[in-house]
Amino acid sequence: MHIQYYKEYSRRLEREMEFKVYGHGGKPVLAVPCQDGRFYDWENFGMVDTLSDYLDGGKIQLFTVDTIDAQSVSEQWGNPYYRVRRHEAWYNYVIEELIPRIHAINGTGQMLLSTGLSMGAYHAANFFFRRPDLFDSLIALSGIYDTQDMYGGYMDEVVYANDPCVSLSGMPQDHPYISLFNQRTIILCVGQGAWEDQLLAGTRRLDEVLRRKGIHAWVDYWGKDSDHDWPWWKRQMRYFLPHVVGEP
Repeated sequence: MHIQYYKEYSRRLEREMEFKVYGHGGKPVLAVPCQDGRFYDWENFGMVDTLSDYLDGGKIQLFTVDTIDAQSVSEQWGNPYYRVRRHEAWYNYVIEELIPRIHAINGTGQMLLSTGLSMGAYHAANFFFRRPDLFDSLIALSGIYDTQDMYGGYMDEVVYANDPCVSLSGMPQDHPYISLFNQRTIILCVGQGAWEDQLLAGTRRLDEVLRRKGIHAWVDYWGKDSDHDWPWWKRQMRYFLPHVVGEP
């Protein structure tokens, strides 16, 4: 398998950021790790091996991003005003700096699949719902999609923009993004097993918002044996990925 490592300076974050690329071509996939996770987690926890036939066959090219969760969503004792602005800076790093690099490396001109696990599912969904002009598909596994717990109930215009449940609820019915969403592939999945309670509730909230807005999504609730952990996320990814890119 072709693997590349990059460490590049981000103007938005004023620091170096790392990412890895797996595979030699195919549909570009932006992959976000769990809360406080690192860009190498998808490899270390076996997801890259799980998708090796897709990668070796040139069906997808996986770009695993680093987060700064410890400075934003996870910094519970910090001032929410500054925390969410740090999050917004990271969002802008991904949109304005990383995605152009992804297209330059990938070279196919295809739109991106956004995917993530746990807190990474929130990030992946946030990218997708804010920029459906850049992403044509979303696979979000075991995510929570509102920011009330992240920022202790704090709300301002930056939190609003980064809260899919709130921002989609407030979106006018004639907003052009709604039509655009319905031309995309939206897949949300959550289990009902260990450590999934909060994520189950969060997925149901977003499911309700999407239904109310007439946004078509496949929201799949797995059983009570489906836990909040990598073995289940690997099974789910193998199940859903063919619905976006076909069989390997």
